[in-house]
Amino acid sequence: MEQLHGKVAVVTGAGSGIGRALAARLVAEGMRVVAADIEVDALAGTARHTDVASTFVTDVANAGDVDALAEHVYETFGGVDLLCNNAGVFAGGLIWERPASDFDWTLGVNLWGILHAVRAFVPRMIDARREAHIVNTVSMAGIVTMPYTGPYNVSKFAALAATESLAHDLAVVGAPIGVSAVVPSLVATRIAQSGRNRPGALAAPRSEDARFVEQALADSTASAGIDPTEVAALIVDAVRTNTYLVPTKPSYTMQVRDRAAALVDRRLPPMPEID
Repeated sequence: MEQLHGKVAVVTGAGSGIGRALAARLVAEGMRVVAADIEVDALAGTARHTDVASTFVTDVANAGDVDALAEHVYETFGGVDLLCNNAGVFAGGLIWERPASDFDWTLGVNLWGILHAVRAFVPRMIDARREAHIVNTVSMAGIVTMPYTGPYNVSKFAALAATESLAHDLAVVGAPIGVSAVVPSLVATRIAQSGRNRPGALAAPRSEDARFVEQALADSTASAGIDPTEVAALIVDAVRTNTYLVPTKPSYTMQVRDRAAALVDRRLPPMPEID
């Protein structure tokens, strides 16, 4: 989808991080952007700092919220050309120590957030019979795994599978809709502080292992994370060139090769270097 100017984009998780940077970049490209986020104040901040066309408070883990978002977009703007399923949360720790609520929460946002959007938007995008694109923000944690990150890894591997399945299904029915999976490495966002948005119904005590990995992630994103604006630029380029996989650092190539070689040899894939 080479031409973006004048078209409509939806960005979830637009209150901060990659989502806010992407919303700003798409506005700069001349798109009418609907910014969605669960954080009311953060979403208002995005509206103050970017000239988005509309904001909509949305919990992507809630199917009704995503349906309402789709209704708002179609009633207000008449269609969607670019759907960016960007909302994401992190929970970690030793996998056998994790409460079920960690998986309920991460899968709810990182996987079901994508699936709810696919169900709410894609049939209408297909019916429009015009060129469009869908971007799902996954993670390198959907390709390679680190210790202490079980809930996040599980949700992101599933998110990548959902994205690949979507791309194949759209291709087989001949829909003119491209799909991109963004697989960021470390980015300077507040992903380590995701607990600020955790629903009370899914609350869990913060154990030592969870605190350890959250602090390690916060330190790593602060010291080695790239600016979200760099990721936004890569996403826009992927949309224009219809590129499926969008890594954010050169280390992606070696990490994937090491993993593939280990699997071919029937070995446990090695832990990648954190970058």
